[in-house]
Order: sequence, then structure tokens, then C-alpha cells
Amino acid sequence: MQKLTFSLSGEFVELNQLLKLVGLCDSGGAGKAIVASGEVSVDGQQELRKTAKIRAGQVVRLGDVQIRVDAE
Repeated sequence: MQKLTFSLSGEFVELNQLLKLVGLCDSGGAGKAIVASGEVSVDGQQELRKTAKIRAGQVVRLGDVQIRVDAE
């Protein structure tokens, strides 16, 4: 499993933007399509809201990639 860490500079980041910022997709639109496909989970629960607010301490998983969101 590939483990990534994302340093959050504000209160939250939208899920589709997070996928783009860590390099798992090329654009926010592509991120929305990935989320809509049902392949993304947040804290172990499937997440279908494309612009879900991801906050520090949460873990996002897409396939075999895990993204831990930390406060900056």
C-alpha cells in the first residue's frame, strides 16, 4: 500500500481537490469522476460526495493508496 501525507493549510480541503493535489488525478473534474465511481473511502466509509470537506486527522483511501491529512 502506498501511503501519502497531505499537509492541510486551511480548515478543510474538498475531496476532489485533495485527489488532484496529491497527484492521483489531473484535474478537479477527474477527481469528481473518481469519487462518483464509488472507489473512494474516508475513514473507512465509502464517500460519494465529490466536495466532501476533508479535515486534519482524516484518512482517505483510493485503491491501494492511503492519504493521511495532517494539520500544517
